[in-house]
Amino acid sequence: MLLNFNARIITAVILVPLVIDALFFLPLNLFGYIIIIICSLAAWEWSQFIGWTGHINRIICAVLFGICLLSLQLFLQDFSQLTTEPLIIYILSAGLIWWLVAIILVITFPTSALFWYKSVILKILFGILTILPFYCGMLVLKHIDYNVDNFIGAWWVFYVMLLVWSVDSGAYFFGHLFGKHKLAAEISPGKTLEGILGGMMTAAIIAWLFSLFSPILLISKNLVFCSVIVVIISVFGDLTESMFKRQAGIKDSSHLIPGHGGVLDRIDSLTAAISVFAGLILLFF
Repeated sequence: MLLNFNARIITAVILVPLVIDALFFLPLNLFGYIIIIICSLAAWEWSQFIGWTGHINRIICAVLFGICLLSLQLFLQDFSQLTTEPLIIYILSAGLIWWLVAIILVITFPTSALFWYKSVILKILFGILTILPFYCGMLVLKHIDYNVDNFIGAWWVFYVMLLVWSVDSGAYFFGHLFGKHKLAAEISPGKTLEGILGGMMTAAIIAWLFSLFSPILLISKNLVFCSVIVVIISVFGDLTESMFKRQAGIKDSSHLIPGHGGVLDRIDSLTAAISVFAGLILLFF
C-alpha cells in the first residue's frame, strides 16, 4: 500500500508539470498531436471493455483510432475556423447526447447493462462517443481567442481541469471523513453522497479563487451554469468508466501510469467534463 502511494505521489509530481507545460506552451497543432496520443492509448484500454483481450487486436484498435484522429486534425488545418467547423459542432453535439445517455445508463445500472453488455457495436460506439468529443473539446477550448493571446484557451482548459481535480480530491477526503451513504454501490462502492457533496463544495471554492486570480474574466451566469454542469457530469464520467470496468471484470484500465492505473483511469472525469463544457460554450453560449 505504501509503495503504491509513493508511486502515485512521484508520478503526479512528474506528470502534472508536464501536462501544464504542454497545455500552455505547445502550439495548437502539436498540442493536438499529444491529445491524439493520449486518446489512442485510451482507445487501447477501452478495447478491453469491448472484449478484445488479444494484444494484436488492442494495438490495431489504438492505431486505427489514432489514424482517424490524425486524419481529422489534418482536415482541420485552418484552426482559425475551428469553432465554426460543422464537423466539430456535430461531434460535440453527439458528445452532449452521449453523456445524457451515460447518466441514464449509470443510474439504472445493472439493469441497463442487459441492453448493451453483449453488443460489440454499442460498446465500440460508446468508446468513440467518450474519446472523440474529448479530443475535439480540448482543441476547441485551447483555441479560444488563440489569435489574440495564446494563453487564454489554455487557461480555460486549466479551469476545467481544476474543477475536475478539486471534485475528485474533495470527494476523496470528505468521503473518508464523513462518508456513510453509498452513491452507486453497484458500480463504485467507495463513493459516497457525503464525499460528492464535499467535492462539489471544494470545486466551488477553487472556482471562486480561480475567478479572483486568473488572468481571464470568468464571472458570468452562463459560466456558473456550465461549471455546475461540468462538476456534476465529471462525477458521472468517473462512474461511467467504472461501470464498464465492472462489467468487463477489471480493476484498472491498464498499468501504464505507476500508482494511478491507466490513461482512462486518469481522464475518465475529464472526458465528460471537457466535451460537455466545450459543447455548452460553443453551441449555446
